[in-house]
Amino acid sequence: MRSYARLRKLHLYADPSSKTLNPEEIAEYLREKLPALEVDVRQEFFTYHAADFEHVAPLLAAARIRNPLKRLDNRQPLYGEVEYEKSLLKNPSKRPLGILYDGFMIQAICHSLLKREENNLSEAHIIFTGRLLATYGEDRYHIRVIICGYPSLISTTGIVEGPAKPREFYIATTHTAAQLTPLIWEEMKQQMRGRFIEYDDERLTEVMKGYVLQAVFYQALGEAFCDNKHCRLYNSHWQEEVLEAQLAGHELCNKHRKMLELLQV
Repeated sequence: MRSYARLRKLHLYADPSSKTLNPEEIAEYLREKLPALEVDVRQEFFTYHAADFEHVAPLLAAARIRNPLKRLDNRQPLYGEVEYEKSLLKNPSKRPLGILYDGFMIQAICHSLLKREENNLSEAHIIFTGRLLATYGEDRYHIRVIICGYPSLISTTGIVEGPAKPREFYIATTHTAAQLTPLIWEEMKQQMRGRFIEYDDERLTEVMKGYVLQAVFYQALGEAFCDNKHCRLYNSHWQEEVLEAQLAGHELCNKHRKMLELLQV
């Protein structure tokens, strides 16, 4: 376990593209867990930091992943990609579905926009984003819910698309692929409703409390994840694991509860 500078402030950035995410409730949860921590909720990240859209849009467009099987190179983004990113920056309530971004590149862009006086390890910046993030490994990109670091990114799209749905879901879609009409698709979702997180899910805020804790633990103590399925720091790979860790009434395991006490000294 690495030793980091004492964490004193935490800044949460809203994601207006997610209608059911309540960052104020998450902030209050953190204040209860860490009463010595100063927590505030801010606007969407690029809006709050008054980013120069003409400068940032090409950077975001260059972070787009065209082929998930190939590591992103230094390609020049297309004009249409840049213009689309400008439209997202101007209207952050729009969710960019179907676009995959290199998570570390997005993280680097965000880091470059932090104010000098807030750019230190005693302050955590946790950014909720509707962008779908991925990291490269094992010869392909993998969708991530969270990119821990400075700042940390949590994708409200990634929680839907990242963790795998129940096995029965994939079996059913494979068997019905030839006749998978919108009606059949909706019927399948209804049959399995509640077993995975959906877009604008009413459970999203509660689920995201655990992911914010992961970001806090990573910055403050150098350890984000847990192998205990009943701990909110559990690194879930399946939707049902997400639901168990975040919605079944668990909090932190004994090990991480003791580590949390270190943050309150």
